[in-house]
Amino acid sequence: MEDSADKLLAERRRKLDAVRAHGVDPFGARFAVDGAVAEVRAAFAEGRALRAAGRVTAHRDFGKSHFLDLSDLTGRIQIYLNAKNLTPAQAELFALLDIGDFVGVEGEGFTTKTGEPTVRVREFQILGKALRPLPDKWHGLADVEARYRQRYLDLVANARSREIFLTRSKVLRAIRDFFHARGFLEVETPMMQPVAGGAAARPFVTHHNALGTQFYLRIALELYLKRLLVGGFPKVFEIGRNFRNEGLSRRHNPEFTMLEAYWAFADFEQMAELVEELICYLAQTILGTLQITHNRRAETEVAIRRAVRRFEGEFERIFRETMKVKKVEVFESWFGETVQGLPDELRGLLKALDTQPAHLVATKALDLVKRGMVDVAFAKEEIRNQPESEERIVIRDIEPWHKLLKEVANDFSASKEALEKLTQEKIINLARPWRRARYHDLIESVAPGWFALSPAERVTHARERLDLEIRDRMEEHEVTQQVFEKLVEEKTFDPLFVTHLPKELVPLAKQNAADPALVDVFELIINGQEIAPGYSELNDPDVQRARLLAQAGEETQSVDEDFLLALEHGMPSAGGIGIGIDRLLMLLTGAESIRDIILFPHLRPAAPGSSKH
Repeated sequence: MEDSADKLLAERRRKLDAVRAHGVDPFGARFAVDGAVAEVRAAFAEGRALRAAGRVTAHRDFGKSHFLDLSDLTGRIQIYLNAKNLTPAQAELFALLDIGDFVGVEGEGFTTKTGEPTVRVREFQILGKALRPLPDKWHGLADVEARYRQRYLDLVANARSREIFLTRSKVLRAIRDFFHARGFLEVETPMMQPVAGGAAARPFVTHHNALGTQFYLRIALELYLKRLLVGGFPKVFEIGRNFRNEGLSRRHNPEFTMLEAYWAFADFEQMAELVEELICYLAQTILGTLQITHNRRAETEVAIRRAVRRFEGEFERIFRETMKVKKVEVFESWFGETVQGLPDELRGLLKALDTQPAHLVATKALDLVKRGMVDVAFAKEEIRNQPESEERIVIRDIEPWHKLLKEVANDFSASKEALEKLTQEKIINLARPWRRARYHDLIESVAPGWFALSPAERVTHARERLDLEIRDRMEEHEVTQQVFEKLVEEKTFDPLFVTHLPKELVPLAKQNAADPALVDVFELIINGQEIAPGYSELNDPDVQRARLLAQAGEETQSVDEDFLLALEHGMPSAGGIGIGIDRLLMLLTGAESIRDIILFPHLRPAAPGSSKH
């Protein structure tokens, strides 16, 4: 394999030298085009002069006639060259082209017999030689991590990735249009800050040599935007990067994009309306619908792979037991081709996930599992109903047949249950109005009588009755928050505004007038995760100081004194929101991991010399 790859690279290097030997720069120069490939295709007309440039992504060789695909981010167009219309020098140069090369062409449009718009090439120019081949059958790669490490190749080969990042660009533009149309001013605030404030998170630390000062990469936009409210800006918003030195997961990346907006003289209820309007505007404007379909590809892949591992392990054990007494025919008679071939058939369905909706693939996998369950049931009956004979005695002595078959049956049942949950198409309904519910009411709905329990009783109840992982020394509000996150948030599908949270959870929000233990806030939950919090902002400097000191504990140096000084000069009552752009994109595109919607996500370093390096 190594030798083959080395030969490929050597051959491309040879062609590079040959291009140069023709007096041609293999890395091109300026080339005027009629627009992006999609624009050239849209302007196509029979006999019309056309100029286009892009990457060669396919080559169909018919001897003297050659059809190639020229592609860019916007699409592809077919080009045609005939060797008899080329000079000997041009023909030699054309023979040195490879898939992946960038080429500019000039010619006129014609339509092939199959109705394909095509450019008949009169002149071509090499604009960039590819010294490495493009990935082969990229969609079939099991190693998704490679797509993240080499995103440029993912974008070349994966139309879905291109679509996601085009959508991301459109969403950012539409967000700006939305806020500008409503009188908000876009601003920029420092990314390097002397105090890491606005959230409870571990910051990245850096040092400014000229100032001799330690700085933190910001963990939130909030405190500087509120300074602008003090300065008299009534409506401000910022879209910018935040940085948190914490773990990575399907929903977390160390650097991420946030939108924060603040509206003087508004409150959390007006901000909820604004968020609802914004997200519906984005869905309708960019996607043309308020019904967002999520493919659930990753979940389905995990369920199928888990089933394959279970069945292969169990079948191997059964086969080993039959081999001990040389009764292979027992295995073959009990377990027909359906069960024996099940792992391979399930593996085959993994490839279908690239081209078919996940819920349809899950349905096919479920049908295979159900067929296998019939064979397992048959095998159990065969053992139970065998006539008294020497063979039965031999089989009965094989340890532990009944237990083994029971385990197999359990594995089939577990796989069936997992796949059944994935056979329904997952559609998020964003149609307005969105549901609103108070935090305490939601807790009571999943844990009746919760707030009548003592703190110790809540811990016991959470561990023993609700099956939650409660760490020792958790604060009382943290235990309740575990109930919320696991039993409410993770199970919420369509939009839900959770309102009136405990003040300990949101130290920067205004206390509720009727119940000082609560704050006037909302958390917007969609598809099992928080999309946006919104507050009636706290503008009392004395209460704010007490809250920040309580949050900081012994680390009083983390209190932003300059922000508190600003509040003492007077900040108007206001509403504020924060929206994680990356999670919003996951919602709108159906992406299952934050890495799918960040162009260059952070990954653990690959080992030197590995294929991932």
